[in-house]
Amino acid sequence: MLTFIFGHKNPDTDSVASTIAFSYLKNQLGDATIPCVLGNINKESEYVLNYFNISKPTLIKNVKTQVKDLNYDTVKSISPKSSIINAYKLMGSSNQRMLPIIDKNNKLLGIITMKDIAMGLIQGDFYHLHTSLSNIVDALDGKILTGEDKIIKGNISIIAFYYKTIKGSLNENKIIIVGDRYDIIEHAIESKVKLIIVTGNNEVPEHYLNSAREKGVAIISVPLDTYTTSKLINQCNYVSSIMKKSGIIKFHENEYLEDIKEEIINTNHINYPIVDDQNTFLGFINRKHILKPGRKKVILVDHNEYSQSAEGLNEAEILEIIDHHKLGDICTTSPINFRNMPVGSTCTIIHQIFKEQNIEIPYPIAGVLLSGILSDTLFFKSPTTTSLDKKSIEELNRILNLDIENFAMEMFKAGTSLEGQSIEEIFYKDFKEFVLEDKKAGIGQVFTLDIEEVLNRKEEFINYMNKVHNNKDYFLTLLLITDILKEGSYLLFICNNNTFITSTFGVPSEQGIFAPNILSRKKQVVPKISEALNALK
Repeated sequence: MLTFIFGHKNPDTDSVASTIAFSYLKNQLGDATIPCVLGNINKESEYVLNYFNISKPTLIKNVKTQVKDLNYDTVKSISPKSSIINAYKLMGSSNQRMLPIIDKNNKLLGIITMKDIAMGLIQGDFYHLHTSLSNIVDALDGKILTGEDKIIKGNISIIAFYYKTIKGSLNENKIIIVGDRYDIIEHAIESKVKLIIVTGNNEVPEHYLNSAREKGVAIISVPLDTYTTSKLINQCNYVSSIMKKSGIIKFHENEYLEDIKEEIINTNHINYPIVDDQNTFLGFINRKHILKPGRKKVILVDHNEYSQSAEGLNEAEILEIIDHHKLGDICTTSPINFRNMPVGSTCTIIHQIFKEQNIEIPYPIAGVLLSGILSDTLFFKSPTTTSLDKKSIEELNRILNLDIENFAMEMFKAGTSLEGQSIEEIFYKDFKEFVLEDKKAGIGQVFTLDIEEVLNRKEEFINYMNKVHNNKDYFLTLLLITDILKEGSYLLFICNNNTFITSTFGVPSEQGIFAPNILSRKKQVVPKISEALNALK
């Protein structure tokens, strides 16, 4: 099973880069992982991926348990052209009470149960046969005396009368079962019946066989007596004649467990077929599978809080977390690898792991790692920057040989352009929800070199933030418009306490006020808010 590696919602460059790089590293170590994102990547990340010619990570909506995650049963299936008795034998040998009927492309056509077979024996059409000659031969352990495998469709008669008694009643639509009654056999050949089944392994004289060949009449010999043959012949019919093909409760592999569980509990079926987009049969699920469901395997990078992670994370199995933020609220039922370091970027930690595992870093992976560190440390201007971040940049650039300052400015320029973006897009560009001192806060941050683009639309932003604030029941809704060159942030805010901004940041409580040296949400803004909330108690 693939392991999904992803960062936080509203992914930034550090989150995207660490996802890609760590997935590459894990795959080199023999794991099967796929890099994913929980939302659309921003322009800065797009610039980085294009620059180093790397594909975008897979966009996933959630990590809820789906039907395809369950340890469903893969079972033997049969063709609609198989005989009923063959289906019965397969059920017995494989201990299956239900069989899927599929076509040559494995598409689900219907299902058959042991009950269907039993009801067919009681209520079936005992006088009509529609099957292949090979089905009859296999079911009755017979051998073909004349004719080739073909479709046999007609009415069944067991001939026990003198041939003159039945004279005129035989025709091309007849299938007859007979013992060593050669007068009957001769009359049947002359009447060009569809098939003659000779019971008791009785020999048929050659001149009758030659006559049958000339008239196109098939003859088979079976070892069974006439009574037994007559009891089994109906079960030689195509299984399609009794299979259920409408009203089948089946589930798509991408359906969520939470959506199908109630239907399984409230219906009384043995099994439920699973299919894909093309109606390809994949297997069966039943009640036992939903009691101990399989779970998606995930690795988290650049976050460790439920509110910032994928929906349905509580249904997944977390294998590992790599992060550089404060400890969050995610908990696991068993021990995991948790690497958390006080550095400026998750990419710095992953670079260290590459070195520890002695895994060579190829050019594009070195590129995204370097970009993630530059982005999250704001080219070393963020107070979160450490000497380890700078050392990682230095070592990674030995692989890349970039003009780092020029690359960083081009990356920031591409990423901070707000042209053509809506109020909502800008607000949620890098937005995170926090629970601080039992109060909810929503904090967005925009790094831009075009401050006026935001401040000129100040009233629109405040109106939009008011709606978010009330809908989410936040204590504080804050948007940081961070000026990388000026090394500070302009503040737009909605707060339930009129003096809170002043007491937190030491600036007047005015919309659009500039807070110098406020660059890091993680290391400066969140701790300041926590400290101010504590002071309110």
